[in-house]
Amino acid sequence: MRGDDFNIRFARLKSIMNKADLADKIQEIMGDTKAAAERILDAVFETIITELKGGREVSIAGFGIFSIKKRAARQARNPKTGATVQVPATQVPKFRPAKALKEAVK
Repeated sequence: MRGDDFNIRFARLKSIMNKADLADKIQEIMGDTKAAAERILDAVFETIITELKGGREVSIAGFGIFSIKKRAARQARNPKTGATVQVPATQVPKFRPAKALKEAVK
């Protein structure tokens, strides 16, 4: 019996919701086709990406804020050879959860 309990807990740790699973949930809620749910999901993701590329934040009330963080150029070391490597400046996406999302997850 103890092994079953471990397997259930381990399965929960490994569970990941992917894009297809999210589309299934949207389809269940809307009652429309799965293809329509996938188009909606794609439109939301594409809109967020387009706005971030344009240098704008995307704020979704009660969920959070998507933004871009600029990382300065820096020097790093290759751990294998010890050689110094120049890492160029880059921009990375950042997400800051809203208070409501933090409270909902507690």
